Amino acid sequence: MTGGSTMTVFLTETPRGGRRNRAIMRACGLGIALALSLAGTAIAATPGTAPISKGDPTKQVAGTVSVAGIDFKRGDGGSGRLILKFNGSGAAPDLRNQESGVVVDIGNASLPAELQRPLNVTDFATPVQRIDAHNAGKGAQLVLSVRGPYESLAYQTGNEYVVEIAPRASAPATGAASTAGAKASGQTGYRGKPVTFNFQDVPVRTVLQLIAEESNLNIVASDTVQGNVTLRLVNVPWDQALDIVLRAKGLDKRRDGGVVWVAPQAELAKFEQDKEDARIAIENREELVTDYIQINYHSANAIYKALTEAKGIGGSGGSGSNSNDNGFLSPRGRLVADERTNTLMISDTPKKVAQMRELVSVIDRPVDQVLIEGRIVIANDTFARELGAKFGISGSKDNVSFGGNLDAAHANRNSIISTDIANANSIRSWEIARDAALAAGTPVPPRPVLANSTITTTPSNFNLPAAVGSFIGNSPAALAFTILNAGYYLDVELSALQEEGRGEVISNPRIVTSNQREAVIRQGSQVGYVTQTGTGAAGGQALPSVQFKDVVLELKVTPTITNDNRVFLNLAVKKDEIEGFVDTSIGSVPQIATREINTAVLIDDGQTVVIGGVYEFKDQQSLSKVPFLGDIPILGNLFKKRGRSKDKAELLIFVTPKIMRVAQTAGADRVRR
Repeated sequence: MTGGSTMTVFLTETPRGGRRNRAIMRACGLGIALALSLAGTAIAATPGTAPISKGDPTKQVAGTVSVAGIDFKRGDGGSGRLILKFNGSGAAPDLRNQESGVVVDIGNASLPAELQRPLNVTDFATPVQRIDAHNAGKGAQLVLSVRGPYESLAYQTGNEYVVEIAPRASAPATGAASTAGAKASGQTGYRGKPVTFNFQDVPVRTVLQLIAEESNLNIVASDTVQGNVTLRLVNVPWDQALDIVLRAKGLDKRRDGGVVWVAPQAELAKFEQDKEDARIAIENREELVTDYIQINYHSANAIYKALTEAKGIGGSGGSGSNSNDNGFLSPRGRLVADERTNTLMISDTPKKVAQMRELVSVIDRPVDQVLIEGRIVIANDTFARELGAKFGISGSKDNVSFGGNLDAAHANRNSIISTDIANANSIRSWEIARDAALAAGTPVPPRPVLANSTITTTPSNFNLPAAVGSFIGNSPAALAFTILNAGYYLDVELSALQEEGRGEVISNPRIVTSNQREAVIRQGSQVGYVTQTGTGAAGGQALPSVQFKDVVLELKVTPTITNDNRVFLNLAVKKDEIEGFVDTSIGSVPQIATREINTAVLIDDGQTVVIGGVYEFKDQQSLSKVPFLGDIPILGNLFKKRGRSKDKAELLIFVTPKIMRVAQTAGADRVRR
């Protein structure tokens, strides 16, 4: 062929009757035109000889080219990329597919001994599992063992030959769905008609012409697009083939409708930069307009601060724009916030003013609110029991008194008997008068007041009674009996006390706040107490001062509404109570019981959860007795006192958030208006 180069073009297409014949004729015509364009003069082959194709390694004479390096990388979408580097130009690799993998034959290049070794590339998670490199005849051969269905393509640029093995999709997808699926999997969605190219050192402009014929696109190549490319692509979409050619030669493309402009990347970048600079220059000469935006649900000062402090986000652009960065405004734009009317005043280009209006409409909208209801429950259960006894004995023997005054005992006895006889006579007389009044129909006389009969006992010999109730303030019940005669006086008193107490304190704070806004509710009092601070003048006494301590019920919460209609609460709950006072030399100091919890919890809308709790249990037993006498069976109970108490306390804190949809309601009102 001409120019010492031969190109073979294969176009694969689904057979469709006459269209297949037309495609073959068009491919032949393109091949002839391409062959004629490769050189200015045509060289005829001598009789008896066949033209040598660089794409056929079996007919290539071995030269001095050798493989300088073998590298393997993982590409996009799980593909494997084999990169062969040669020590010079002129290598003619050929790729062919087999059932077990891909074989790359390089008939005119040798493989050094240090590269003749197998490579295990399983860890790259690509279809390629193993690479075997060895010499074959006068050239080199690389065998790629592949697992599963795959697609292969190869291209050569300079002294590098790249082979890409990509996993084949289970079913070909077309249309927008295939593009979306390819983008989701990290691959570019190529939907062009499959083509097969086998180029050896062919001009890039010629390859672009062939791709334009297959894609029916108008491709405009810049004058700076030069150089040759070597490709072998088998059943590759034409748009992917175009990207491979551009990537191999450092080119890029810009598409506008049905026209594609191809140029070096630096040239395209400079063109776009010049275009942007021109746009900025036009905007800088554009006339400014002034507009007013009324802020309804936000603070104008807060929006002003957010819009003017967003450095580097504005649309000024261009070289040197950082020095004039003015947030979302242009370099000439101005923004003023009026706090009294809650209004923003904007002076800028019409485009920027419209953008600012749209941005403020997104920011200035009502936010949802949250009703947080807390319940603090403190439950107490107390039980106490005490048993005690008093025991005393007195009398006389042989005119010698013991344990008390016997004459006083006799006097007490005579006083009791006299009082009881007088009371009995008074009751009998009243009953006779009552019966007579009832019979005569006259008023009944009042009942007489009876005299109290008291007895003064002598001091007890043993005094271990039950104590006065400590929970409800009741006195213990007592059972006493006395034996009195002329010789002795015996006094026995048994006392018993049992108390049970149950109490429940419920505190129910409620508060409403906006989303992501902290709210605090507090209720309680301040308790004062006296302290001493400093000293008096000339070393005198310390001066008293009054200090105050807060005893409050407090709920502090910051809610955040999530996208799945749940509420994340960052809250602190505190409950104080005064348990008593401690007397000191300068006054009383309060004792304060504090219950507090700080936590962050995620709760469903309207759900009630227990965010914390404390359970306390106390069990005490006591015994007081007279030594030796208290150990006597049965009778020993008269000389001892028993007590037992149980205290149970439980603290539970409940929280219930309820979302109040304000933003949706406001949005609906705007639609209706």
